[in-house]
Formats: sequence, structure tokens, C-alpha cells
Amino acid sequence: MSLSRLLHAAAAITASSAMLGFAADAPLKIAPVAFTERVLGNGLQVIAVPSSASPTVSVQVWYHVGAKDDPAGRSGFAHLFEHLMFKSTAHLKPEQFDRLTEDVGGSNNAFTGNDVTGYTDLVPSNHLEVLLWAEAERMSNLNVVQANFVSERAVVEEEYRERVLAAPYGRFGNAIAPAAYQVHPYKRPSIGSIADLEAATLADVVAYHASHYRPDNATLVVAGDFDATQLDAWVDKYFAPVPRPSTPLLRVSVDEPAWATDRSVTVTAPQVPLPAVALVWLALPVTSADAPALQIAAALLGSGESSRLNQALVYRQRIAGQIGFDADLRAGPGLLTATATAASGKPLAAVAQALLAEVRRLATQPIGSAELAKVKTQLLTSALLARQTPEGLASAVADAAVLQGGAGHVNTDLIALQGVSAADVQRVVQRYVTGAHKVSVTYVQAAAQQGSAK
Repeated sequence: MSLSRLLHAAAAITASSAMLGFAADAPLKIAPVAFTERVLGNGLQVIAVPSSASPTVSVQVWYHVGAKDDPAGRSGFAHLFEHLMFKSTAHLKPEQFDRLTEDVGGSNNAFTGNDVTGYTDLVPSNHLEVLLWAEAERMSNLNVVQANFVSERAVVEEEYRERVLAAPYGRFGNAIAPAAYQVHPYKRPSIGSIADLEAATLADVVAYHASHYRPDNATLVVAGDFDATQLDAWVDKYFAPVPRPSTPLLRVSVDEPAWATDRSVTVTAPQVPLPAVALVWLALPVTSADAPALQIAAALLGSGESSRLNQALVYRQRIAGQIGFDADLRAGPGLLTATATAASGKPLAAVAQALLAEVRRLATQPIGSAELAKVKTQLLTSALLARQTPEGLASAVADAAVLQGGAGHVNTDLIALQGVSAADVQRVVQRYVTGAHKVSVTYVQAAAQQGSAK
């Protein structure tokens, strides 16, 4: 599970330290995740994670391509392919993945991130072979044709209207990355834009598929109840024949320079229930040794009812209606983002000032051992609960393999998390937040609508 998703999940966890049987000075001993790893001749990385917890198995294929890899002027391509991969192939009818999974009591899904596009399946163990065949089939024989392109482009455009244009704070969230990043292609939101999607041609889509959807740009993870020897035979049978293109892989090599000054951006929308503000700082990649401390800092500030920002701004000062703090750590430079929605009648400038003051307090005032232990418990509980299922186990291993530098990180990330001290938290907040330049993004109602409402 990625750091960002782990933080969001942790907000729902209220377990005590006693529930897990560890204290701040006695780290929890966590059994390592057993897995085997190999690379096929065509470059496909294959990871097998046996587990007999249930008679089910998760098949996941993570392609090393995300929104940052969208061609210039063609934002949304990674997201578009998340949809296209469920259309027809040479031997699969459109949406047949639903029949192969849901009709046997399983499920399937997909997601698009900044660095990766993942496809996840969960089925009873006796249906493993057909799912391996189906994933290999759509890797090698997808029908990238005009009819599928047009229909799925329309679906993605409708998602944009629903999630960005129609949602009260959709434009706000969608504007943060473009406002923050100066040169890195992380500027482009993964959902894309209608203008870029409309400008795309079938030739663009075919070229994108050929460049990125290939075995040497993918990681296959199988977790759950399976026979290891049989799994290897099926993987060799269905995936090994998928050809490896002779063309080199395209990799993003752009870096984001250190921000030289503070910047401010104002975003307007026709219907803004209450104004909001985001304070954004540039973060390091997820592979940095400082990542666990930033993860804990984010949880201390914004995870759950008892978080510092919630207690200070929502309950004590009553200046904000909602708050958040996200450590969005990526394969490349990530973002640290503090957000707050103003309470009714409260000036947005005062909300931003209070938000910044509370973040600075974390960097300078003591952090109690009980508070630190509680947050560690929340994050550990979330991660360990997720790993109880084949799907969560596969996701944790895939995330480690694709984004964190190697599958073995699944057995070191929680150890590193438990080793974070209060001094570590304050050091990283001072370095990456209070001692760095920031971007302020304010979200208010458009002037025309303000005037008409009077």
C-alpha cells in the first residue's frame, strides 16, 4: 500500500497500542512476507506470494506507466487505457473480465496513478489459470481500434465532468498539482482534460499502447492460495510467449528544481460552498530514508478526529470546517499538502495563517510519546489489516516492487515506520516544510457568481 493511501486508510483506525501488543519502546515483531521473484525472458517481472488464509487468489498486473508518462498535449492517456483494457481483445469480448471474475464470485478493478496503472483481479483459486490467460491476452492482443477509443474517451470525459466540474471541490483538488509543479510532468492530473482527449487521434493511442503496454514494462503479482509449481507452469505458458518489443522503453527523466520563492495561485469556480486553501511544499521521492518520518508527520497533523489540525482549527478555534494533510510521496518528487475549508464567515487568510501556525508548531513543540505511539498504531493497523487478504497482500508487494525500489521493501517498511522518533518527525518538518518555500492555492467563488448572489 502506498504512503498516501495508507494515510487515508489510517483515518478510520482507532485501535489502541494494546490491541497490537506493542508500546513506543517495544516495536511490534512482524512476520516477514514470503515471496519468490523471477524475470521472464521477455522482461516481465513475476512475483508469487503464497498464502493459505482463504481459498482465493489475487492476480495483479502493474504497468510502469502513469499520468506523468502522458504525451505532451495528451493528458489523460494513462487513465484512458485503464478503461480501454476492459474492452475487446483478439479472443475476449468487451467487458468479459466481469464475466470471468464477478460471475464466479470474484471481482476486478483498475486504478491510474502518477507512476503506475494497475489491474487487479480476485477469484476463487480454481479460476486462477483462466485469469492468467486473460491478463496475458489483453497484454498482447488488445483491440486498439477506433470504436473502442471513441466510446471510452466519452466515458473518461464524463468522469471529468462529474469529478472535476460538477463536484463542489473538484476543481480545487484538480488544480493543486498544476499550480505546484513548475516543470515536472506530474503537473498533469491523471484524469486529463477534455481538450486534450478531444485532440487525440487513434494513431496517438496506438503509439502509446505500443510504447508502454509491454511485458518488460510490467510486474505480475499473484498472491493467495496456489500451487507454486503449477503457477510457474501457467505463467510460462501464457506470459512467456508475449513478445518483447525491440524499441527501447520511454522513461521520464525530467526533474523538478527546488522552488526558489513562495508562490500564490487563486482558483475560481461557479459554485463554491465555502472557500478553501491549500499550502503545498515539494517533497522527496518515496524511496527516501525520510519517507517514514514524513508519513508519521502527515498522520499527526491530519489523520482522524484527534489529529492536530482537526483539534486546533475545527474544534478549538472553530475557524475551519474540514482539514487535511497529505504526504503524497511518489517515484519522483512528491508533494506535502495541508488543506482547510473555511468555516462559515471566517476569512480565508486567517484560515491559512492558522493552518501554517499549526504545522510550524509540530516542528518546534514537543511531541508526546503517547501521541506518537497512537499514530504508529493507526498506520501499522491499517497496513496489517490490508495484508490479511490476498488482494491487500498483492497490492503491498506490488507497491514495494514497482514504486519503492524492490519487493523486499514490503518486509522493511513497517520496521522503518516503527523506528521513527519524535526528533525525526521534527527534523523532516523543519527541512521540507517550515524551512522550504511553499505554494498557496486559494479556492473561491468566481466574481460573476458572487455578484449575482447579492
